Amino acid sequence: MTPLLDGCTPWPEEFVDHYWAAGHWRGNTLDNLLRGWALQYGPRTALVHGDTRVTYARLNRRVDRMAAGFRLRGLGPGQRVVVQLPNVPEFVITVFALMRVGAVPVFCPLPYGAEGVAHLVQVTESVGYVGPATHRGFDHTAMAADIAARGPFLRKVFTYEAPGTASPYGGFTTDPAGCYYFPLDSIDSPPEPTPSRSAGQVAFLLPAGDATGTPHLVPRTHDDYAYQARAAAELVSLTENDVYLAALPAASHFGFGCPGIVGTFSVGGAVVLIEGQEDREDRDPAACLRAVERERVTVTSVEPDLAQRWLEVLPTVRADVSSLRLVQIGGAQGHRSTVERLGHALGCGVQQAFAMAEGPLTLTRPGDPDEAVLGTQGRPLSPDDQLHIVDADGKPVPHGESGELLARGPHVPRGHYRAPEHNARTFTPDGYLRTGRLAHRTPDGNLVVSGPLEET
Repeated sequence: MTPLLDGCTPWPEEFVDHYWAAGHWRGNTLDNLLRGWALQYGPRTALVHGDTRVTYARLNRRVDRMAAGFRLRGLGPGQRVVVQLPNVPEFVITVFALMRVGAVPVFCPLPYGAEGVAHLVQVTESVGYVGPATHRGFDHTAMAADIAARGPFLRKVFTYEAPGTASPYGGFTTDPAGCYYFPLDSIDSPPEPTPSRSAGQVAFLLPAGDATGTPHLVPRTHDDYAYQARAAAELVSLTENDVYLAALPAASHFGFGCPGIVGTFSVGGAVVLIEGQEDREDRDPAACLRAVERERVTVTSVEPDLAQRWLEVLPTVRADVSSLRLVQIGGAQGHRSTVERLGHALGCGVQQAFAMAEGPLTLTRPGDPDEAVLGTQGRPLSPDDQLHIVDADGKPVPHGESGELLARGPHVPRGHYRAPEHNARTFTPDGYLRTGRLAHRTPDGNLVVSGPLEET
């Protein structure tokens, strides 16, 4: 098996063999899958952002050209690059272009400030940063310059400016610290052949937790994430006629691959990107509802607080949301009334889910009885997911009683990135993730996630 990125914990060989034999892992990188989707769905719309529409064929060409531009500027296999962008097509293009050159994108939520970004750069030894030149009054370029001056890793900064906005930083520049600055739209070169890579390698690093603490990074491989997104797309019966609204940050685990953006691409559907959804406090539910009407959105994903805000503005926005067939709601127990009201208000099906960046993903199923949909987070995505509920001593609790949820499976990595001491506490010796979440099973086998252990 091809070694993972240094600092990552591999799956044991017997599990790798089983996941391959079961057909979960298929040996194709995410960026190479995009090539196949471009051939299969070429003229269909892949991305929508305002008045911009990007077909699958054009998306793949832009990824090819940006990848060639990154290579010319010295980015290559194994190097880490922090990506901190709003919900714009450039986020998707950048992430796939970096993967195509073998670099490892480090997903960075837009609300992360200087210390959060500096932490990611330091832990990953990132040589590059991709972010807005400025965003809502915050100077990301100045932030990157300060991080670069602290040394010794960050040496290439790529700045994004919205179309029609003049960058105050102009073209290519450098600074006394030896850091180079490039407008992101200048990273465009004729495509070149790229070397083949193993799908068992790390595709990207995903922060676990929110912007309020020091995040640990989850290494997601091409194999495990492609399987997760594909299986989630199959579970919700996504087709090429579906339109998925990214109502959550594109860089979030739930929005990117549960099934999210990647799952929608896997079936040839369209993804609608809405800016302003990256910060929990600034999300605009009215903009999302208007996008549902304008683009005839069929599927979207929300968190309970966003679902509540949709309910509050729906009577005044008066958008036609009749195209919606399914809304996923990610969270934990305690939002039953919100789930029920949202389904009635939107006139569509709802699906509860429990998702962690570390991989565990449970979902209710279409056709489940109302009691399961309204009161549980469903069942594991994969038939090879192993979930246990244990007491404080690590012993299984009787069926129906509460305890800590443990998980392992084909889309649950075996450790956080470069965190051996943390991993010793967070993973059991036999590879189960200690989720830190209290849960119990209902008599029909569905999972109810009550919340963090410390809240009990």
